[in-house]
Amino acid sequence: MKTLRDAKIGDTVRVVKLHGEGAVKRRIMDMGITKNAEVFIRKVAPLGDPVEVTVRGYELSIRKADAAMIEIE
Repeated sequence: MKTLRDAKIGDTVRVVKLHGEGAVKRRIMDMGITKNAEVFIRKVAPLGDPVEVTVRGYELSIRKADAAMIEIE
């Protein structure tokens, strides 16, 4: 299983599934990261946290822990 945390800078990936449950999963979905959404990896901070992505036309920074819950292809 490959997650958003494993993606490299410059990759465009598609979300396959969201792991996690409850409020955490709802927060990720509210940010626009849903099944079949395309996500472009813009930047990764020097220590790897957070990851800056472009999803649905806007830029978003997400933590590594949250990125590990997003399964991609």
